Amino acid sequence: MDRLVLLMLASILAGFSLLKVPLAGTFLASIEPVTTVIGILTILIFSLTLIYKGLSALLGK
Repeated sequence: MDRLVLLMLASILAGFSLLKVPLAGTFLASIEPVTTVIGILTILIFSLTLIYKGLSALLGK
């Protein structure tokens, strides 16, 4: 399997874990909106990239 694809899958999982990390009650609670936005952007960007790579492989480009 292509290493780039595995790296993208790991990045998507990291984005999901960034969304689910409990920051309430810690000194990092003030940056929770920032981590949520970063997690959502990470998931979207790498998911769209995987979809693009899959479609281009199916179409033979």
